[in-house]
Amino acid sequence: MALPDIGLPWLKAKIDTGAQTSALHASSIEEFTRDGADWVRFTAHPWQMSDADPAEAELPVHDRRTVRSSSGHSQDRLVVLMDITLRGRSVTSEVTLTSRDEMVFRMLVGREALRQGFIVDPALSYLGGRPEKAIRRRNRAR
Repeated sequence: MALPDIGLPWLKAKIDTGAQTSALHASSIEEFTRDGADWVRFTAHPWQMSDADPAEAELPVHDRRTVRSSSGHSQDRLVVLMDITLRGRSVTSEVTLTSRDEMVFRMLVGREALRQGFIVDPALSYLGGRPEKAIRRRNRAR
Protein backbone atom coordinates (compact mmCIF):
# COMPACT_ATOMS: atom_id res chain seq x y z
CA MET A 1 0.00 0.00 0.00
CA ALA A 2 1.05 3.63 -0.35
CA LEU A 3 0.44 6.95 1.41
CA PRO A 4 1.02 9.49 -1.37
CA ASP A 5 -0.02 12.51 0.76
CA ILE A 6 3.05 12.05 2.93
CA GLY A 7 5.45 10.71 0.30
CA LEU A 8 5.45 7.01 1.19
CA PRO A 9 5.33 4.93 -2.01
CA TRP A 10 5.27 1.61 -0.13
CA LEU A 11 4.26 0.56 3.37
CA LYS A 12 3.49 -2.88 4.74
CA ALA A 13 0.06 -2.70 6.36
CA LYS A 14 -2.33 -5.02 8.11
CA ILE A 15 -5.95 -5.13 7.06
CA ASP A 16 -7.91 -5.01 10.32
CA THR A 17 -11.67 -5.38 9.99
CA GLY A 18 -11.91 -5.18 13.80
CA ALA A 19 -10.63 -1.60 13.77
CA GLN A 20 -12.99 1.17 12.72
CA THR A 21 -10.32 3.74 11.89
CA SER A 22 -6.94 3.22 10.25
CA ALA A 23 -3.84 3.86 12.38
CA LEU A 24 -0.36 4.97 11.30
CA HIS A 25 2.87 4.66 13.27
CA ALA A 26 4.07 8.22 13.83
CA SER A 27 6.67 9.88 16.02
CA SER A 28 7.48 13.47 16.93
CA ILE A 29 3.76 14.31 16.88
CA GLU A 30 3.44 18.06 17.39
CA GLU A 31 0.29 20.17 17.15
CA PHE A 32 0.43 23.73 15.86
CA THR A 33 -1.84 26.44 14.47
CA ARG A 34 -1.78 27.58 10.85
CA ASP A 35 -4.11 30.35 9.65
CA GLY A 36 -6.32 29.81 12.70
CA ALA A 37 -6.73 26.07 12.11
CA ASP A 38 -5.29 23.14 14.05
CA TRP A 39 -2.53 21.23 12.24
CA VAL A 40 -0.20 18.41 13.18
CA ARG A 41 3.44 17.78 12.25
CA PHE A 42 4.72 14.21 12.52
CA THR A 43 7.23 11.73 11.21
CA ALA A 44 6.18 8.40 9.67
CA HIS A 45 8.59 5.48 9.52
CA PRO A 46 7.93 3.03 6.67
CA TRP A 47 10.20 0.17 7.73
CA GLN A 48 9.51 -2.31 10.48
CA MET A 49 12.02 -2.18 13.35
CA SER A 50 13.86 0.76 11.77
CA ASP A 51 13.86 4.55 11.71
CA ALA A 52 15.44 4.70 8.23
CA ASP A 53 13.87 6.82 5.48
CA PRO A 54 11.51 8.87 7.66
CA ALA A 55 8.72 10.86 5.99
CA GLU A 56 7.99 14.18 7.66
CA ALA A 57 4.48 15.51 7.14
CA GLU A 58 2.15 18.35 8.09
CA LEU A 59 -1.62 17.88 7.78
CA PRO A 60 -4.74 19.60 9.15
CA VAL A 61 -6.21 17.98 12.26
CA HIS A 62 -9.52 16.44 11.23
CA ASP A 63 -10.64 15.25 14.67
CA ARG A 64 -9.54 14.05 18.10
CA ARG A 65 -10.70 10.66 19.36
CA THR A 66 -10.35 8.28 22.24
CA VAL A 67 -9.40 4.91 20.73
CA ARG A 68 -9.67 1.66 22.65
CA SER A 69 -7.23 -1.12 21.78
CA SER A 70 -8.17 -4.79 21.60
CA SER A 71 -6.57 -5.17 25.04
CA GLY A 72 -8.95 -2.55 26.47
CA HIS A 73 -6.50 0.35 26.86
CA SER A 74 -7.77 3.80 25.84
CA GLN A 75 -5.65 6.47 24.18
CA ASP A 76 -6.45 9.97 22.92
CA ARG A 77 -5.31 10.36 19.31
CA LEU A 78 -5.26 12.98 16.60
CA VAL A 79 -7.08 12.08 13.38
CA VAL A 80 -6.02 13.29 9.93
CA LEU A 81 -7.48 12.71 6.49
CA MET A 82 -5.15 11.18 3.93
CA ASP A 83 -5.25 9.17 0.74
CA ILE A 84 -4.59 5.46 1.16
CA THR A 85 -3.67 3.55 -2.00
CA LEU A 86 -4.47 -0.17 -2.04
CA ARG A 87 -4.03 -2.26 -5.19
CA GLY A 88 -3.67 0.88 -7.29
CA ARG A 89 -6.89 2.48 -6.01
CA SER A 90 -6.83 5.53 -3.74
CA VAL A 91 -9.45 6.43 -1.15
CA THR A 92 -9.48 9.29 1.34
CA SER A 93 -9.75 7.98 4.86
CA GLU A 94 -9.46 8.97 8.49
CA VAL A 95 -6.13 7.90 10.01
CA THR A 96 -5.15 8.13 13.67
CA LEU A 97 -1.55 8.90 14.58
CA THR A 98 0.06 6.76 17.28
CA SER A 99 3.22 4.98 18.30
CA ARG A 100 3.20 1.43 16.92
CA ASP A 101 6.83 0.70 17.87
CA GLU A 102 5.89 -2.58 19.51
CA MET A 103 3.70 -3.70 16.60
CA VAL A 104 4.79 -5.71 13.56
CA PHE A 105 2.91 -3.53 11.06
CA ARG A 106 3.50 0.20 10.81
CA MET A 107 -0.11 0.72 9.69
CA LEU A 108 -3.53 -0.80 10.22
CA VAL A 109 -6.19 -0.28 7.56
CA GLY A 110 -9.58 -0.21 9.26
CA ARG A 111 -13.21 -0.69 8.20
CA GLU A 112 -13.83 2.99 7.43
CA ALA A 113 -11.28 2.83 4.60
CA LEU A 114 -12.22 -0.67 3.46
CA ARG A 115 -15.93 0.05 3.13
CA GLN A 116 -15.09 2.39 0.27
CA GLY A 117 -15.17 -0.50 -2.21
CA PHE A 118 -12.77 -3.17 -0.96
CA ILE A 119 -13.56 -6.80 -0.22
CA VAL A 120 -11.49 -8.68 2.37
CA ASP A 121 -10.67 -12.36 1.87
CA PRO A 122 -8.96 -13.56 5.06
CA ALA A 123 -7.64 -16.67 3.30
CA LEU A 124 -5.37 -14.64 1.01
CA SER A 125 -2.30 -12.42 1.45
CA TYR A 126 -0.42 -9.95 -0.77
CA LEU A 127 -3.26 -9.55 -3.29
CA GLY A 128 -1.68 -6.28 -4.37
CA GLY A 129 1.50 -8.15 -5.23
CA ARG A 130 4.68 -8.57 -3.26
CA PRO A 131 7.14 -5.70 -3.31
CA GLU A 132 10.41 -6.11 -5.12
CA LYS A 133 13.18 -7.98 -3.31
CA ALA A 134 15.10 -4.85 -2.29
CA ILE A 135 12.04 -3.49 -0.47
CA ARG A 136 11.33 -6.82 1.21
CA ARG A 137 14.91 -6.93 2.50
CA ARG A 138 14.66 -3.39 3.92
CA ASN A 139 11.49 -4.32 5.76
CA ARG A 140 12.93 -7.30 7.63
CA ALA A 141 13.43 -7.05 11.36
CA ARG A 142 16.93 -5.82 12.11
